[in-house]
Amino acid sequence: MAENLMRSKLLACGWTMALLGAFAATNGCKKESADPAAEAPPQGSSVIQDFDVVSFSVEHPEQFPLVAAAERRAPASLAVTGTVNPDIDRTVPVISLASGRVVGLFAKLGETVKKGQLLLKVRSDDISGAFANYQMAVADEVLAKAQLVRTKDIYEHGGLALNDVQVAQDVEDKAKIAVDAAEEHLHLLGSTTDHPTGIVDITAPVSGVITDQQVTNAAGVQSLGTNPFTISDLSYVWIVCDVYENDLGSVHIGDPADIVLNAYPGKTLKGRVSNILPVLDPNIRTGKVRIEVANPGLMKVGMFVTATFRGQKDEIYTTVPASAVLHLHDRDYVYVPAPDKKFKRVEVMSGETLPNNMQEIKSGIKPGQQMVSNALVMQNTIEQ
Repeated sequence: MAENLMRSKLLACGWTMALLGAFAATNGCKKESADPAAEAPPQGSSVIQDFDVVSFSVEHPEQFPLVAAAERRAPASLAVTGTVNPDIDRTVPVISLASGRVVGLFAKLGETVKKGQLLLKVRSDDISGAFANYQMAVADEVLAKAQLVRTKDIYEHGGLALNDVQVAQDVEDKAKIAVDAAEEHLHLLGSTTDHPTGIVDITAPVSGVITDQQVTNAAGVQSLGTNPFTISDLSYVWIVCDVYENDLGSVHIGDPADIVLNAYPGKTLKGRVSNILPVLDPNIRTGKVRIEVANPGLMKVGMFVTATFRGQKDEIYTTVPASAVLHLHDRDYVYVPAPDKKFKRVEVMSGETLPNNMQEIKSGIKPGQQMVSNALVMQNTIEQ
């Protein structure tokens, strides 16, 4: 038994020594076949990022041509949103002086109508009352005239005093006035003294577009109620814009404005500021600015527009080539040279896109400052 145990221990010790020898031989082979070049660190790139996240060192800065920011003089501008509204001075309500019920409707909201065009017919009992008043006024005038003739005749024969003649003349004059007033009332209601009728024709007082409708077929019309229609001349319209309180100081009456319709972004209309309302909206702290614009036929009431105000004095703006501006994460940057072969990425605020592939810069750099002419090439080199 003891002899077998001794033999097992010797066998286990032999296996352990064999494994250690094989492991040492394997390591020796790896060391002999190792490639020093493969284990060397990789070669450095041409751009080395500095500790500053917006500053980058380059080995060959001459590979990135520079360009200087230019100066541009232009009137100060402010872009705001607004809506198209009818010109109140060119808006006329359609009025019916006769109360009654609509028996015919010949125009609808949004239609273009001409002056004198029939809009609706109203059956009104006011006509019969007005015609009765007219007939009574005519009868009173006939009686007053006959009394005046008799009074003058008696006066000429010495039967009455001059005062009686004057009283009769006064009654006759007042009777004529009553007849004229009753006749005019019939005309205002839309009827005539020759052929009175209970149907009144309501026509358009001016030419334009129906911008409001308050009646339908069989609806009631009140002489002192709502107007059946409202007609607006849209050859000129108002653009009403909301301008923030902080920007109101840069807008003045008489300033020109460029109007761009959201429906027609490629077309620009010209307008002029006609009024700045003296009251601010207390909730959003904006003031209402009104612009008068000639309507070529494209502008419809309620349309959204973008209005750009042009100041009366020129301001200095910075312009750079569009290729010098890098658009990254919804922001704009340029690369400017820094000491020790470095370039620094500077955030800028872009303005309008200008002709000849130029870009307006509102803030971030000044005229004369140099920058990399192609920011995208620099960015691609950095990311490699």
